[in-house]
Amino acid sequence: MANFEINYKPTMPTNTNLAIGCIGSGFIMRDVQLVAYNNAGLDVVAIASRTPANAQAAADARGIDTVYDTWQELLDDQRIAILDIAYPPDQQLAIIREAVKRKHIKGILAQKPLAMNYEEAKEAVGLCTNAGIVLSVNQNMRYDQSMRALKSLLDQGVLGQPVLATIEMRAIPHWQPFLEEYDRLTLLNMSIHHLDIFRFLFGDPDRVFASVTQDPRTGFEHKDGIALYILEYANGFRASAWDDVWTGPVREGAEGDMYIKWRVEGTDGMAHGTIGWPKYGDSDSQSTLQFSTKQEPNMWFTPTWPEVWFPDAFIGPMAQLIEAVQNGAEPELSGEDNLKTMALIDAAYHSAETHNSVHIADMM
Repeated sequence: MANFEINYKPTMPTNTNLAIGCIGSGFIMRDVQLVAYNNAGLDVVAIASRTPANAQAAADARGIDTVYDTWQELLDDQRIAILDIAYPPDQQLAIIREAVKRKHIKGILAQKPLAMNYEEAKEAVGLCTNAGIVLSVNQNMRYDQSMRALKSLLDQGVLGQPVLATIEMRAIPHWQPFLEEYDRLTLLNMSIHHLDIFRFLFGDPDRVFASVTQDPRTGFEHKDGIALYILEYANGFRASAWDDVWTGPVREGAEGDMYIKWRVEGTDGMAHGTIGWPKYGDSDSQSTLQFSTKQEPNMWFTPTWPEVWFPDAFIGPMAQLIEAVQNGAEPELSGEDNLKTMALIDAAYHSAETHNSVHIADMM
């Protein structure tokens, strides 16, 4: 029987004692990232938020000793080597502009999206490069267990040459209130997961064609509620996703059927599975993977794991940043790499507005 390596866990840094300062105390920080960091034994020394009471509540819940009234005060804490920002994308650039002035800060993990558009993201990357600070972007779906395992299969050639990949999302996100002020909704704040994961798994596409329409449930003004898109690669490979945040009137009384499914077909095999986050909090919220290959005909392989995306995958982005800072290396989730994801998002918006396919290079 063939020996398939299912590598789904992140690589942990050899030294975990670099002090982390956190800006933000919402759900993702309080109940996901800080839980993951505590489980991994990382050293979170301080936190600040727009609302000091919320920062204090997060500190009390997660055992953080120091709470600052403002993020500016936190930046001045000489202990902090790693800055973790979980603020809305229109506000992260202002924090980075100030953070790069502090010599004690060696690395920054910024929430995704890094900024509102490619140009703002490019400024953030340039500021960190010029200051000698390692910038990483929290594209945490790359550390979802099924995506990590799938990547290892692709790298081993188990599926052969990829031909077609699809993601079908029928799930209702929690739209944060600050999104009501933006002119960009699903592509920037939800599809960013899927657009980035296609890049992680298959490399950079040449063109994108996107079509969007409104979600009947979302009450505030928006253009891109439901988003459909196709990525075209030079070698003929195609990737496509349906990001359906409506899913039918399941919050209005009808029976629902919510899920995220993915599928990859190659010349030598295929894989399919699910993403577990729509079941967050349930005992069976693991993401799943099943694959077949010509190397072992007439068989399906179904690896399993106890970990879940939320919170377990969130150690990956921080771990790879700490490792990069310690080794003077480029992190996997580098700001420079993330510019290509931001350009892809800009291209998708341009495509939706013009009803044409758009070359991603034209957005850079």
